[in-house]
Order: sequence, then structure tokens, then C-alpha cells
Amino acid sequence: MNSDEDPEDILSSSLLTLYEYHPITLSSAGSIFTYHSPDQSIPTVTLCTPDTQAANWSLHASSVWAASRFLADHIDYLHLPTHHSRCPPGKRVKLLELGAAAGLPSIVIAKRYPEVSVTVSDYPDVDLIRTLTENVVKNGVSANCRAVPYGWGSDPSTLYLPDDTEKFDIVIAADTLWNPEFHGLFIDTLRLTLKKSSDSRIHLFAGLHTGRYTIQSFLNAVSTAGFDLETALEKETNGERQRLWSVDRPEGEDESERRRWIVCLSLRWKQ
Repeated sequence: MNSDEDPEDILSSSLLTLYEYHPITLSSAGSIFTYHSPDQSIPTVTLCTPDTQAANWSLHASSVWAASRFLADHIDYLHLPTHHSRCPPGKRVKLLELGAAAGLPSIVIAKRYPEVSVTVSDYPDVDLIRTLTENVVKNGVSANCRAVPYGWGSDPSTLYLPDDTEKFDIVIAADTLWNPEFHGLFIDTLRLTLKKSSDSRIHLFAGLHTGRYTIQSFLNAVSTAGFDLETALEKETNGERQRLWSVDRPEGEDESERRRWIVCLSLRWKQ
């Protein structure tokens, strides 16, 4: 066993190997999570999993979620070099992560693309934001990544630097659709933060642990809020298979089968 491997990481991989069990969370509050990217050019990322104050436990921000690791493994899906090539001289691609918890995708993006300006955000819980900030610093990406407290639907001005108040070219989130009660606030936030440009994109990655109709309810709501659904795919978490999103799958699809898939959504402003 490597000295930098957390026992919880080892248990998670063992369950998958022995029992085909696909966990939806990969760490617990206060534990150390070590991420090894499939891209050998990206150094190992070590994160402390945040805890929250008791009043905010219902946010479930005290885990690294499987969808977060999937996004970190597949940041090519964001087409960041293409966005960079379209930037005017002297400008940087601006990327915002919502509901980031430990900040895994943002930190991996900041390491691989130092030319991208990354803002990693989550609910303004003191303990959560302190850990998120420490994760940014400890992984050496403070030059182009900053942690910011932000409550969905609130004034987004706190997300911007004083000398750069433009909205974001790209907004990402992993496993933020599980509770339909938050869909309205989340969609308001997307409208408040995404730059009004034909090139701007929202990329969402979600597990199926609260069912297909929860995700479909979000898609129904977001289509009336000024966004087009550009792509909607289901991708196997630990494999190569993919298929088009469908709210209706065979009745025999049980929880263990749903855990095998991540739903990948790409949204843009209506044309």
C-alpha cells in the first residue's frame, strides 16, 4: 500500500473489484482523498474532504462524489483549448464551479490549464470554505484558482475580481441536481453567472442516485429559463460505454445499475 493512499480510497476500489459495487461518494468528512489523473502530465491531487457546520449537513458537501471524479477524469469534455483560442488578446477563459465541495475538478483544471482563470465556489459555510481554500493552496494552484463562498441565487458580484467583473465563459457542476427543491435557485444562478455569448457553455455531471425523473424535472425547468440542451449523454463510470440520455429505461433497472452511469449535460443560451 502506498503511504499517500487513504484507507477509504482502497476500500472503494476493492468494492468495485470484488463486487461490481459503484459508490456514489468516495470520501467522508475530514478524510484525505488522493486523486491520480489518467493524464500523466497532471500531478497527484491531495484533498481534505470538507466538513460543514451542523446547520448545513443537509447540503451533503462533506464528500468527494463519483461525478466529481468523473469530471476530473474527463476535463477534455469541456473543450477548454477551443475556448482559449476564441479569447481576445489579453483575456483569459473564465470558469466557475458551483457546489464544489472539496474542489477536485477545479483544481485539476487549474493544474492542467494555467491560462484558465478558475473560480471554485460553494455555500458560505465557514468550515467548508476554509477547507476548500486550503485545498487550492496546498495543491499549488492559487495563481489561477480562487475559492469563493457563494449561495445560489444571490448577488454574483462576490464571484468576480475587482478588475474583472465579466461573467463566466464556462460554468461546471458535479452532482448538484439530486434535490429538486434546489433546481430553481440553481437555474437562477446559471442565468446570473453565464456570459451572454453563443460560445458560453454549462457542463453538468450527475449521478442517478435520486432517480431519472429528478434529472428530467431539471431539464424541463431549464428549457423554459432561456437555455438549450446541446448534449445529453449517459456515460459508464468505469468503462467506455455511452448512450443517449433517456428518462425511460427498462423497469428492471435497479439501484446497482444506475450507479454505473453518469449523466453528462451541456447547455447553452437559446439561439
